[in-house]
Amino acid sequence: MAKYVPDITTNRWVIVAEGRSKRPTDAKSAGGTVNKVCVFCPGFEKIPGEELFRVGKGAPYEPGWQVRVIKNKYPITDFHEVIIHSPDDQKDIDQLPLSQVKLILEVYRARYNVNLPNGHAIIFNNVGEVAGASINHPHSQLVVVPKQITLDTLQLEPIVNTIFESSKFVVFCPNFSQWPFEVWITPKKRNQLFGQISDEEITDLAAVLQNILRRLIYHLGGGSHFHPGVPMVTFKEGPAYNFYIHHGQDWYIRIVPRLIHRAGFELGTGLSVNIIDPVDAAEVLREEKVEEK
Repeated sequence: MAKYVPDITTNRWVIVAEGRSKRPTDAKSAGGTVNKVCVFCPGFEKIPGEELFRVGKGAPYEPGWQVRVIKNKYPITDFHEVIIHSPDDQKDIDQLPLSQVKLILEVYRARYNVNLPNGHAIIFNNVGEVAGASINHPHSQLVVVPKQITLDTLQLEPIVNTIFESSKFVVFCPNFSQWPFEVWITPKKRNQLFGQISDEEITDLAAVLQNILRRLIYHLGGGSHFHPGVPMVTFKEGPAYNFYIHHGQDWYIRIVPRLIHRAGFELGTGLSVNIIDPVDAAEVLREEKVEEK
């Protein structure tokens, strides 16, 4: 059971989840190779956790699925799910077929709506070890926090520094960006929860999300010719980023590339230091052409 500890002076909370320390990792040998059995891959369905939902063929705990949802065996809270993106343990949202990205978003919506009566439903994705990923097989997570807990999250920021837009969404770098190359995706239709997204919007969002992740991975992976005056900052050991879907009204997706570490000043003051001007970040990310390496 999760333990919730309040700070009576700030109304902020801490969750004590001791079981998280036991979660498995994709361990590397001394030579740098990965020694593992990928428990999220087809053929190992009976190992990782109770199956809650699947898209695709096959009986529960059997192969045949396209997207699979299981209970997290090492939960943060009492409701904690793992959404396995596909049977492929190498390709993530930026590389999967667009039809598969659409399926992932449809599962996000389905599990959000199932869990909404239980509290605040937060969907998030960690990519790369420095971003908190413990298993390499691409997956997202959904965690429910009781409604009486106040979440210290950002409200929708004003749309400035637009990178691109589709018929349904706008992609931009807020002036309030706390991290270098932080990107937000916001729907043009306001005053809705994520669970109210339409099929048409999901189709559009699949293309938008894949597009901006590809741009981030390309430009921050060393493939970009950075513009004059923009400091060079790149992923050091492959793509590393987080994104989450805001749980409440006027939802958005916030993508945070993990290019820097927070240090003593940030911890001691609660202030964020962003080494890249969001105006410059948006200018770099507007470059759509991704040349072959």
